[in-house]
Amino acid sequence: MTDVLLLACLFLFAGTIAVPVASKLKLGSVLGYIIAGILISPLLTSLKVDVVTLQHFAEFGVVMMLFLVGLELEPKRLWEMRSKLLGLGGLQVLITAGLVAAGAQFFGLPLGTSIAIGFVFSLSSTAIVLQTLNERGLMKSEGGQNSFSVLLFQDIAVIAMLAMIPLLAPKDPVAYAELIQPAVEAGIQLVGGSPQSEGGHHSLSLVKGLSSWQQALVTFVAIALIIFGGIRLSRPFFRFAASARLREILVAAALLWVVAIALVMSLVELSPALGTFLAGVVLANSEYKHELEGNIDPFKGLLLGLFFMTVGASINFTLLFDNLGMVLGLAFGVIALKASVLYGLARMFKMHGSDKWLFALGLAQAGEFAFVLIAFIVANNVMPSSLSDLLLLVVALTMLLTPALFIIQQRFFSKGPAAKERPADEVKEKEPIIIAGHGRFGGVVNRMLRGFGYETTVLDFNYDQLEMLRKFDFEVYFGDATRPELLHAAGIEEAKVLIIAIDDQNTITQLTKYCTDNFPNLHVISRAVNRHHVYELYAAGCRDIIRETFDSSLRCGRSALEALGHHPFDAERKTKQFELMDKRALRTLAPLFDPDIPAQENPEYVKKILEVRKEQEALLQGKDRVYGKHIDRGWFPPTMKDVRAEEAEHHS
Repeated sequence: MTDVLLLACLFLFAGTIAVPVASKLKLGSVLGYIIAGILISPLLTSLKVDVVTLQHFAEFGVVMMLFLVGLELEPKRLWEMRSKLLGLGGLQVLITAGLVAAGAQFFGLPLGTSIAIGFVFSLSSTAIVLQTLNERGLMKSEGGQNSFSVLLFQDIAVIAMLAMIPLLAPKDPVAYAELIQPAVEAGIQLVGGSPQSEGGHHSLSLVKGLSSWQQALVTFVAIALIIFGGIRLSRPFFRFAASARLREILVAAALLWVVAIALVMSLVELSPALGTFLAGVVLANSEYKHELEGNIDPFKGLLLGLFFMTVGASINFTLLFDNLGMVLGLAFGVIALKASVLYGLARMFKMHGSDKWLFALGLAQAGEFAFVLIAFIVANNVMPSSLSDLLLLVVALTMLLTPALFIIQQRFFSKGPAAKERPADEVKEKEPIIIAGHGRFGGVVNRMLRGFGYETTVLDFNYDQLEMLRKFDFEVYFGDATRPELLHAAGIEEAKVLIIAIDDQNTITQLTKYCTDNFPNLHVISRAVNRHHVYELYAAGCRDIIRETFDSSLRCGRSALEALGHHPFDAERKTKQFELMDKRALRTLAPLFDPDIPAQENPEYVKKILEVRKEQEALLQGKDRVYGKHIDRGWFPPTMKDVRAEEAEHHS
C-alpha cells in the first residue's frame, strides 16, 4: 500500500504542478503532462517502477475518450462520414505505411520488418490530437472533423495490422540475422541484432486456436452483443442502478458498462477503443447520455494525464544521447513525411484555408497504439528488440513534439495567413448594415433584419457555411472581417451599424476595439461570450453589448416562475426587473474588473459582487434592509410603467 500511495502521490504532484505552468505558457496540457513525466523519470527509475505496465493501464483513458466521442455522434452522422473514413483515412494509412516501408527498405531492413515499421508510423495519436482539438475549440472545424475521421479509421486498421503481423515473421532466424546486417552497416546501431526466440505473454482469448470462420463468427456475436446491449439492456440496467439513489452506484454502473465492453472486445482480440466507440454511438440518443458523460469524464481525464506522463517517463535518454543525430533525424523525417502525405490528401479532398495545415500538422506524429504494435511485432519475431527500443524512442519523441506542431499551426497557418490562399470575395453592394459572422448567432440577426426589409452585407470566414447559405439565396461574402482592407471594401466608412457575431472571444474584442477607435460614427453591436467578456468589450469602447445566452436564460427563468405559480404578467415584470438590475450591476462592476487577474483573485471585484448580490436578492424579495443597512430601491423600478421608462432611458 505504501508503494502504491507513493506512486500515486508522485504522479498527482507532478501533474498538478507541470500542467498549470504549461497552460500559463500556452503550451497546452498535453505537453505539460509529458514534461512532468520526463521530470519524474529518474525517480521512477530509482524506484524500479514498471512504466510500460503502467502505460498499458493508463491507455484505458483512450478507451474512455472514444466512448465519450461516440456519445456525441449519432449513427446517422457516422454513416455520413463513411466516405471520409474509407477514403481519407484509408488512403492516409496505405500511403504512409508504403512510404515508410520503402524508407526502411532503403536502409537495408528485411521486407517483413519494413512493412511492420510502416504499420507503426502510419498511426497517429488519438489521445493527444483529440485532447488538443477539444482544448483549442477546433473539434468541430473542418480540419478537426477530418482528423477525427482519420483517427477512427486508424483505430479500425489496427485490427487488420495485428492480424497481418504474424505473417511477416521470417521462417529462418539465421537468415533473418543476415538480412538485418545491411541495416547495421547503414548506421542503425543495434544492441542485440537478433529476434527474440520466445513469444510474448498471451492473455485470455475466446478466438485463440479457432479457424478463420469461427473467429469471424465469434467476433460478429461480440459486436452484435454490444449493439443489442446498448439498444435493449442499457435502459433497464441504468434505471436499476438509479433506483439506489446513490451517486457512487451510478458512477460504478457507468464504469462497469465501459469496462465490460472493453473486456468483450479484448476477449475477441479487437480494439477496446473501437468497441467503446461503437457503444457510445449506440447510446448517443439515450436519456442516460449526459449522466454517462458526467460520470466517465473525470476518470478519462485522469487516465489520459497518466498516459501522457508515462510517455514522457518512457523516453530512454541513454539511448537518445548515444544516437542523438539518428533519433532526431528519424523523428523529424517521420513528421515531415506524414505531414506531406496529409497535406496532399487535404488538397485532394478540397479542405479550405488553415484547416489543411491543422489536418497535416495535427496528425503528423506517431500514436499510442504504436507501443502496442511494436511489442506485438517483437513478440512475433518480426523485429529485434534492440531495433524496437530505437523505434519506441522515435515514437515518443514525435508525440512530444506534437504540441509544438499545433503552436506552429496556430501562429503561422491560422486564419490570417491562410486567407491569402483564397482571396476574399469582392463585395458588390455596400449596405448600411454589416454583419461579421453568420453562424448560429449572426444568422438569426440577419434573417430578422432582412425579414423587415433591411439589406445587409455578411462577411464570414467559413467557406462551407457560405456555400450552404448561397444555395438558400443569401448574399454572403467570404473573407476575414478582422482585415481592415475587407472592412473598407464592405463600406465600413458609410455603414450605420456593424454587428460583430464572430464565434471567438479574442477576435471579437480586437475587431470591436479597432472599429470603435477608427469609426466613431459607427454604431457597433458586439456579441459577448460571457459576463467577463462584457467588461473587456466595455473597456474596448463598445456600449451595445449582447451576451449570447443572456436573453434565452431570462426566458427560461420566466418560464420557471410561471411553472411555480406566478401569473405570466407578474413573471414578465419580475424578469424585466432582474434584467435591468443585472445591467446596472454590470456598469457598477466593469471599472473593478481586471482582465490580467483571475476574477476570483481580485479582492475588490469579489467584495463588490457579494455586496451587489445581497442587495439584489433583498430587492427582488421585497426587503428594505439587509443586515441593518438601508437598500436604495432605485436599483429597479417597481412597476411595468417604470420598467418601460427605464428601458427607454437605457437605449437612449
